[in-house]
Amino acid sequence: MDTNDAATRLEALGNSTRLSLYRALVKAGHGGLSVGECQQRLQIAASTLSFHLKALIHAGLVTQERQSRTLICRANYDVMHALVGFLVDECCADEGCQTQTSDAA
Repeated sequence: MDTNDAATRLEALGNSTRLSLYRALVKAGHGGLSVGECQQRLQIAASTLSFHLKALIHAGLVTQERQSRTLICRANYDVMHALVGFLVDECCADEGCQTQTSDAA
């Protein structure tokens, strides 16, 4: 993941409603939640939910799938793991803590 992709995804999560929605979808697991369930859990208007879902989908953090008349929203776990990895991959690299951790074990 490059810096621009990470910035886009972090920007999408920088809104408290979107972050709450994303966390609810992550918590729901691979089965996801219907749009109605998302709306009920967050207690927000349908138009507000639609606006925030669009931002998360555009950032690649959420996917939607139509099942008959229901839209199912799911967290994109591959993107989530890539973003977390991007944030921690070089943790303490300049300090050499990875070597220190190995020596301590």
